[in-house]
Amino acid sequence: MDILLVASAFNSLSQRLYAELSDHGHQVDVVLAAHGPDPVRAAVRELRPDLIVAPMLKTALPEDVWREHTCLIVHPGPPGDRGPSSLDWAVSGRAERWGVTVLQAEAVMDAGAIWAAEPFPVPPVGKSDLYRNEASDAAVTAVLTAVRRYAEGAHKPLAQTDESVTVVRRDVMRQERRRIDWERDDTETVLRTLRGADSQPGVLDELLGHEVFLHGGHPEDRLRGRPGALLAQRAGAVCRATRDGAVWIPELRPRKNSGDPAPFRRPAACVLASWQAGPGLPEDPAPLELPPERRTWTDIRYRQQGDVGFLAFSFPGGAMSTGQCRRLLAAYKEALSRPTRVLVLGGPRDFFSNGIHLNVIEAAPDPAQESWTNLNAMDDLVEAVLRTTDRLVVAALAGNAAAGGAMLALAADQVWCRTGVVLNPHYRRMGLYGSEFWTYTLPRRVGTERAGRLTAEALPVSSATARRIGLVDRLVPATPQDFAAEVGRLATDLAATAGLDRLLAEKAAARTADERQRPLARYREDELARMHALFFDPEAPYHALRSAFVRKTPGGSHRPLAPAGGDLR
Repeated sequence: MDILLVASAFNSLSQRLYAELSDHGHQVDVVLAAHGPDPVRAAVRELRPDLIVAPMLKTALPEDVWREHTCLIVHPGPPGDRGPSSLDWAVSGRAERWGVTVLQAEAVMDAGAIWAAEPFPVPPVGKSDLYRNEASDAAVTAVLTAVRRYAEGAHKPLAQTDESVTVVRRDVMRQERRRIDWERDDTETVLRTLRGADSQPGVLDELLGHEVFLHGGHPEDRLRGRPGALLAQRAGAVCRATRDGAVWIPELRPRKNSGDPAPFRRPAACVLASWQAGPGLPEDPAPLELPPERRTWTDIRYRQQGDVGFLAFSFPGGAMSTGQCRRLLAAYKEALSRPTRVLVLGGPRDFFSNGIHLNVIEAAPDPAQESWTNLNAMDDLVEAVLRTTDRLVVAALAGNAAAGGAMLALAADQVWCRTGVVLNPHYRRMGLYGSEFWTYTLPRRVGTERAGRLTAEALPVSSATARRIGLVDRLVPATPQDFAAEVGRLATDLAATAGLDRLLAEKAAARTADERQRPLARYREDELARMHALFFDPEAPYHALRSAFVRKTPGGSHRPLAPAGGDLR
């Protein structure tokens, strides 16, 4: 069928549905609704789709569109749930199970007939993590079911007036309900509040006389202080005392009317540093190998299990700043000093990496210079992985990877990927040529011709397609909760493989042969020359595209491409 996706942004779910519907043989186009109803109407007139699917909408579809065409809305709530803050209520209300419902658009929001529904568990994670993982898995299953039922033509959707459907109307969760009372709220209450708003909209609060939104929340088991007081910083996050403990907050976003020139999310300690003239918060470093009983936050961890080392990293939004790249490189070098035969890279769930940190770059005094510094730090990390020849390196993708983050994964010897992950192995949506040795690793895996198409078309790639074309070596059909354990089992088996010594010898020989043919330094020099020209040209599209992406400037298109400035993260 010809399917038109209508979305307010080409976000993670929209990308995944685009890729998976395409894998099922459908012709899929995309139009963004951010500019209002006219681009949607124009796309419908031009493309004449058989079916319209709306994965994520912040505004209603035009009435003339849904009256004249079957339009399926993906609602992140169980059957009968109504309201725009469904996942917020699920997280903050400690729901054990939730659901996704695919319903037909009609005049009353979320009240249309139900074409499909799929339940999912709610682990104690942030809303955005839940959305990209358990909710996304359920949404894809429900949408594919609804599309199949529509194509078959015999299915009658269930009206919400049916006695089997319990209608629950939930109000918009406003900041008044999210407000944290630091004197009275215990740590678990604070965590639920923060997790229910971790990506958007954040929790409005006041720090050092400034109104800010708090993004993300993690428990701390040792630091204590006066409720509401800032206690320490670690890896860009800040620790704040609660009534009975403390929490780590990784990111802050100044309120737009606060006078801050960068009213978008960035590392919390960086925001505080921009306000303070004097000494900042004391550092409270965490060891790379945390004792199992510790309940604290750190974005890089290492553990060893027999002959396998696990270097886990998890950065908000998958973005990696200069400092994060350098700390991860230091941790990688430390991991190489341990006696292992297999080294696994990647966090237990959610994003693998999306490359350089555009928000930190946008907030820098000299964004061009920070772009350059950040990219070189990323290249240093990728080069270290490529030059590792004494053990097998596995990139384990629990979640999505894009741009330089995708190329970081390709630097490993093997790429293992959870089914449902989306890869964006390209840079063009941000107006960039790219680096991270992609001109070496991408053609090596998929061939020169396909590498050219992937980077030129700049489309999301499903995990199944990535496996088929050689971007990925192994698909791991596990739930988000079970992925890390399954990777551990597979890595242990790999380390015990009888032929591992032979594989390592072949790997070292291949690296030597490739280095003779063309040194890695040449790939890096050529890529960086192209990137330097783009970074330091004030008229290059990259600067406007980066600013639009970071500041959420709306874009619009009905081409089957993610418009620059769409939410790729």
